[in-house]
Amino acid sequence: MINFLKEFLVFLRYRKKWWLYPIFLILGIFGFLIIMSQGSTVAPFIYAIF
Repeated sequence: MINFLKEFLVFLRYRKKWWLYPIFLILGIFGFLIIMSQGSTVAPFIYAIF
């Protein structure tokens, strides 16, 4: 998986697809919030944000 991510980042840098970086950053943040909110005490506060 790490090798795939490194290769993908090299592809983005080589092809100058700079506009994709913010999209993947936002998707990563949302994914992290969803994973962290599963069955935790922080869940009500995360749901209040959205």
